[in-house]
Amino acid sequence: MSLVKYNSKRSFNDTPEPSGKQGSKPGKLIFVVQRHHASHLHYDFRLELEGALKSWAVPKGPSLNPKDKRLAMMVEDHPISYATFEGDIPAGNYGAGHVDIWDHGTYEPVDDNGAVITARKFAQNLDAGSIKFRMHGKHLKGEFALVHMKKDAKTWLLIKHKDKYATEEDYSSEDYAKKSSLAYTAKRNEVSVKKK
Repeated sequence: MSLVKYNSKRSFNDTPEPSGKQGSKPGKLIFVVQRHHASHLHYDFRLELEGALKSWAVPKGPSLNPKDKRLAMMVEDHPISYATFEGDIPAGNYGAGHVDIWDHGTYEPVDDNGAVITARKFAQNLDAGSIKFRMHGKHLKGEFALVHMKKDAKTWLLIKHKDKYATEEDYSSEDYAKKSSLAYTAKRNEVSVKKK
């Protein structure tokens, strides 16, 4: 995995984002979901793997309802240090807008039967287009899957498995957003209305 693409898209003199350095860390694999209000509001879903964060942009955010098959567009790998990033990416920079951490925690890669597998096997499954994992976060708990759609290299679906953490109710990630994120969205919408 490479962070060349991540670094090439950013000018670190102009953005507070961490520069991309490959590296591993001891302990369990981590995940982070960041609410990112750039040109369009979306949620960045990131899983640590092989020294970087594999990343997908999820327009509607994750859901705990197994009926919701959330579109997830794969983007460039991010450095592990990005997992703690919150703040404002200034206008004129790639991804300009406000970033908040929506959820974070650890995860376990699993097979079709829910048994824990190695990171190496998980990476092979990722290359094959289907991964399953068990999440231990504040909002996201239990088993999920990311499944590659064959129409292009970037299009995946994020799906919650049926387990004790799943719900049949309507689920919106926005209901669990930080007040700072919601305030930023309200302010941005107000500016947008004034421009019209």
